[in-house]
Amino acid sequence: MTDVIDPAPNPHASAEEVRAAYADPKLANVLYHDWEAGTYDEKWSISYDERCISYATDVFNAVAGEQGQPYPTAMELGSGTGFFLLNLMQGGVIKKGSVTDLSPGMVQVALRNAEKLGLDVDGRVADAERIPYDDNSFDLVVGHAVLHHIPDVQAAFREVLRVLKPGGRFVFAGEPTRIGDFYARKLGQLTWWLTTNVTKLPALREWRRPQEELDESSRAAALEAVVDLHTFDPSELERTALGAGAVDVKAVTDEFSAALVGWPVRTFEAAVPQEKLTVRWRLFAYHLWLRLSAVDKKLLSKVLPRELFYNVMITGTKPAAPTEL
Repeated sequence: MTDVIDPAPNPHASAEEVRAAYADPKLANVLYHDWEAGTYDEKWSISYDERCISYATDVFNAVAGEQGQPYPTAMELGSGTGFFLLNLMQGGVIKKGSVTDLSPGMVQVALRNAEKLGLDVDGRVADAERIPYDDNSFDLVVGHAVLHHIPDVQAAFREVLRVLKPGGRFVFAGEPTRIGDFYARKLGQLTWWLTTNVTKLPALREWRRPQEELDESSRAAALEAVVDLHTFDPSELERTALGAGAVDVKAVTDEFSAALVGWPVRTFEAAVPQEKLTVRWRLFAYHLWLRLSAVDKKLLSKVLPRELFYNVMITGTKPAAPTEL
């Protein structure tokens, strides 16, 4: 393919650009994620150690199984800072990877993370509806929390199938279900309101973040509402992938009790000064999430409809090439 120079990150968008972004979801995604790129891993407690390696590989195996590993080549669509792909590579699921994102800032950080980890990764700024790779390029395409940002999800699935080799697999995880997103947002809004108001009390002022930081977080949340375009019903998502031409499609959901507790915890952490979040607190929150996730997986997933869970994961394959007679 002809070499193309990717655009530079724009972490400090002008007021005019931000106003324009409210009418342009793709521009909003670029501005929001360029702005978030430098602090994204910290904000979402993303790491590249055993904790997140185990999470990424467990999520992948829960929907796709272990057959076919390690995949020789893989691309992450909407990679952000590389969380899913890089941890899957460290977990032995993938040998060589490519990161793509609409945000130049995210691609830059993902490549920097890969270099620090010594992983064989290249990257491109890419629109999910027009992926800049040739047909039949990859054995695997993955994504985490990306489909809900894409205006035309079925067009993205068609592009994913185009760049996959015949028989190649895709795995997308971390997508919000329709019902899960509703209760998660309500819990987050309530927690934010309670925390930012209670910490106005004189006895709790040391737990209050500076007002300018709270204002900045509120502006980010307003733009985040523009970049989050979809929530999904698991059955409808399966039909979307099938309609794009995928086969062997399957959606799986997880996190119910873990989401009911996890979203208030994450919102609380965003609303207080970071120095108040001790290692002891972070370990408590993480192990609580692990225990609740186990309850969801071993018990609640067997008795509750899959539509009630917060996360939906989906996998499918590109039809194999016809054999010659």
